[in-house]
Amino acid sequence: MSFSSSAPPQLSPTLKAMRRVITGLDAQGRSVITHEGQAPGQHENATFKGRGFTDFWVWRKTPQPLHGQEDTGRWPDEFPGPAAGGHVRVVHWLSDGGDPSRMPPIVAPHPPKRAGDGGRSWDRGGGNNFCISDMHKTESLDFGIVLEGQRILVCDEGRTTIVPGDIVVQGGAWHLWDSSAKGCHMAFDMFSADFGPGDGSHGLVEQDLPTLQPAPGMRLPEGVRPQRRVVTIDHEPGRSRIVSDAPSPDVRLDPARPGFALQRIWVAERHPAPMVTESLHLPHVLIPPPTGAVLNVLNVPPDEAWQGRAGVAQAQAWYASIGAQAVATCGSLPGYPYSQRSRTVDFLVVTEGEITLVLDTGHTTLKAGEIGVVRGGNHAIANRSGRPAVVAVASHDAVEGA
Repeated sequence: MSFSSSAPPQLSPTLKAMRRVITGLDAQGRSVITHEGQAPGQHENATFKGRGFTDFWVWRKTPQPLHGQEDTGRWPDEFPGPAAGGHVRVVHWLSDGGDPSRMPPIVAPHPPKRAGDGGRSWDRGGGNNFCISDMHKTESLDFGIVLEGQRILVCDEGRTTIVPGDIVVQGGAWHLWDSSAKGCHMAFDMFSADFGPGDGSHGLVEQDLPTLQPAPGMRLPEGVRPQRRVVTIDHEPGRSRIVSDAPSPDVRLDPARPGFALQRIWVAERHPAPMVTESLHLPHVLIPPPTGAVLNVLNVPPDEAWQGRAGVAQAQAWYASIGAQAVATCGSLPGYPYSQRSRTVDFLVVTEGEITLVLDTGHTTLKAGEIGVVRGGNHAIANRSGRPAVVAVASHDAVEGA
């Protein structure tokens, strides 16, 4: 089984090649790999070589179909993504090379101007679009995951430096990215947000909920680092702020797997996503709400840490503990009882180490900086590397069909 596409690959000799794995189903309903290799949807800036983005997956309706035959990563650029769907991409931003004097001039700040496809983004200047973006906001909810390098996230009220593994939940807020120090590769899962009526001054917080914080004295298993979560939003027109910058406050452990942790990051209750300051009060852990999405980070220990002590019964207990019995397929993949099949499209972004994606018909490895697109088929996440791995998993509601 392979993809078709009416659009030719777009490959740049200067943008970093980014590996992508996509799964689907064969004629017997077994999970298979439909694409494995360099993501072909590279878009390089016409002026600044080495600056641009690589598209991994795009969808134009929500819930998105599970069984399409087209490689949507080759579709034309739409920013901030199709209004009825979204996209997953990696942005490539440059450093100043240690010589800020050689950089293009900063665009003078100005009142908000509409931009983007369908006028669904706004900018206020303030950047050079080489290593510093303009101050901008998009009609989207963004899960931003740092893969390499370093960025400074600048809001109207506050700034913070983010490094590999950090995650930003951008709730339609005004923001600027500064990658001057090291340059940056950062993955974004962007999908439409509910901004309500208005022009430039809308997209404000819908529900100002208390942000959850880790319990005092919360201890994680040995080898599991707290997952940093930065949340931004606009409380008033033209005033963005960082409302939370702390470890995930909700961590689920599996007693049968030493070193394993599921660290919850966000729940998008619907599409378009509501503009809220917190979402982890919602019960959805592994299975997203109808038309919605969930983002979790998995700390995956080496297989030898649990194999021989955890089997089907322990795996079933784990899925029951997070309310996901309906997707568990424990025992369907020999040697890997923690298997599942859900009506979702899952984006697997590896931030540390490497994992093995086990399917009905084979397996493949995903290393740090690589992305998998799992379209509903039976699978398990293994770790045969002998070292801990970390993978962010964004699961979006989907429907059967093409």
